[in-house]
Amino acid sequence: MTGQIDALDSHSTFHPSYSGPFLVVGLGNPGPDYVWTPHNAGFLAIDRIAQQQSVTVQNRRSKALTGTTRIGNREVLLAKPETFMNLSGLSVAALLKEFQIAPEDRGSNLVVLYDELDLPLGTIKIKERGSPAGHNGARSISGSLGSNDWLRIRIGVGSNLPAEAIAAGAKRKGGQVYLLSPMRKAELAVLDEVLDRVATAVRRIIEEGPAAAMNEFNRKDVPAK
Repeated sequence: MTGQIDALDSHSTFHPSYSGPFLVVGLGNPGPDYVWTPHNAGFLAIDRIAQQQSVTVQNRRSKALTGTTRIGNREVLLAKPETFMNLSGLSVAALLKEFQIAPEDRGSNLVVLYDELDLPLGTIKIKERGSPAGHNGARSISGSLGSNDWLRIRIGVGSNLPAEAIAAGAKRKGGQVYLLSPMRKAELAVLDEVLDRVATAVRRIIEEGPAAAMNEFNRKDVPAK
């Protein structure tokens, strides 16, 4: 997948008018107790991008830890809100205000990365808008921005439950405990591969636009094993 990053379409029509940094925000909970939990998939994705770009995410601004890099011809700000998941919108709104990104420019200058219990582990999905669907961090962002129209990459962390258990609501009933519990070694191995795909998807969004990224990454893949 890495080799595809540089294979860009020279005829891309994606030319955002806003000239400031592109914001990539990963959601999670700060602190060592949460690092390897499913709910921190967004933080882990930011860490993976930072690792690939050889930068650190340590500067504090707008209620977040941040780091700056370049992807393609864009300056990119990587951010991990320190507000805890349920108040993520406070940091995202502060970042948008700091960099003067208007609502009409969010789609081409902001992407939020977060875990999704309703997607199987090993999958990702890019969406330009949509309801929070029970995710407290996404709900906080929509509430703070007053809109569901913001670009997101949902990182599947759904546990392997029988279909009848999912139909009975078992996933949601036990979801809170699962999301805040350390992942098993086998689950982390799957997530490790997914984080590379998320990093590549972010690059595609920044360099070619959301539509190109969705065409590539929203196909119905079988979850990684």
